[in-house]
Amino acid sequence: MSNIYRSSRRSLGSRVLSALVLCAALATPALFATAAPAAHTVEIDIAKFAYGPTEITVAPGTKVVWINHDQTPHTVTSSDKSFGSKGLDTDDTFEHTFAVEGDFSYICALHPYMHGVVHVHKP
Repeated sequence: MSNIYRSSRRSLGSRVLSALVLCAALATPALFATAAPAAHTVEIDIAKFAYGPTEITVAPGTKVVWINHDQTPHTVTSSDKSFGSKGLDTDDTFEHTFAVEGDFSYICALHPYMHGVVHVHKP
């Protein structure tokens, strides 16, 4: 009878140990998982033949949305040609997500005196 008791006890101990190892294996990824940073959106207004604000600083992954509030069409055209909009009529929007760090200047191709800069840097 004592052999059965030992065998049964060993079997129970093995099962408990297996259960603990399984729980640890399942919990480990949750302990080290980090949520992806929430994507941010920043709006730039186009009004009275100007971008507002004219200069912003954002983190990589930020989406910038330009909204034309003028009665006149405008564009958003980067100096390095990395992004550009079509002509934006009243209340039209253009959006661009800045994936890499850098300084991105832009103008309105129809009114080149209109200009702005998006600085993209890690926080």
